[in-house]
Amino acid sequence: MDSTKKAAKIVGVLFILAAVTAIFGLILYDPILNGPDYMVNGSEHANQVILGVLMELILVVSAVGTATTMFPILRKYNETIALWHLCFRFLEAIIITVGVISMLSLLTLSQEFAAAGATDSASFQTSGIVLKAIHAWTFMLGPLFMLGINTMMYSYIFYKSKLVPRFIPILGMTGATLVFIYGLLVMFGVIEQISVWSILSLPVAANELILAVWLLVKGFDEAALASLSAKK
Repeated sequence: MDSTKKAAKIVGVLFILAAVTAIFGLILYDPILNGPDYMVNGSEHANQVILGVLMELILVVSAVGTATTMFPILRKYNETIALWHLCFRFLEAIIITVGVISMLSLLTLSQEFAAAGATDSASFQTSGIVLKAIHAWTFMLGPLFMLGINTMMYSYIFYKSKLVPRFIPILGMTGATLVFIYGLLVMFGVIEQISVWSILSLPVAANELILAVWLLVKGFDEAALASLSAKK
């Protein structure tokens, strides 16, 4: 039980860390992602962009950390779903990493643009558009599409096993469905990724924060854990 309590606290901390770094990473990327002068601004705010990269790398570590820490607990109820959750969470982390690489590449391009004195601007701009598009797609596929899938998986197990109060996994499954639909609508060009429709991602974010706080304060339900252990 002591190891499970420790695992619950680790998962809680990692969920909060993931939420904070995801938000700060996006804010810090602003000079190189937004505005018509992103080529110039990216180079001028290189340290800020690199700090944003660091935030997203911490996000990647947090995602992998939650998956690996939760796996031994989730597998007690359903090993197949627990393994799927682990794989999809790893895939989410890989996609985010690809987005990080695109940002580093865009920063290098911005610095080359500044060094070249804006000669052959068209080719620089074309390359920049491609790199920004890669980041936009990874932002959609990772934190939206894949997040919806793996949130549904662990929320389903939490709901069935009663490891946490059922209102939390209900919120999780609702949020997972909404963010998955949001990702699909963005993918098919029905809505813009950064728009009023971003509200569809709020329930899944609320679920992670509520779950994190619950795990830090209360941990997993001991009776439910004992019941799962007895079945093995």
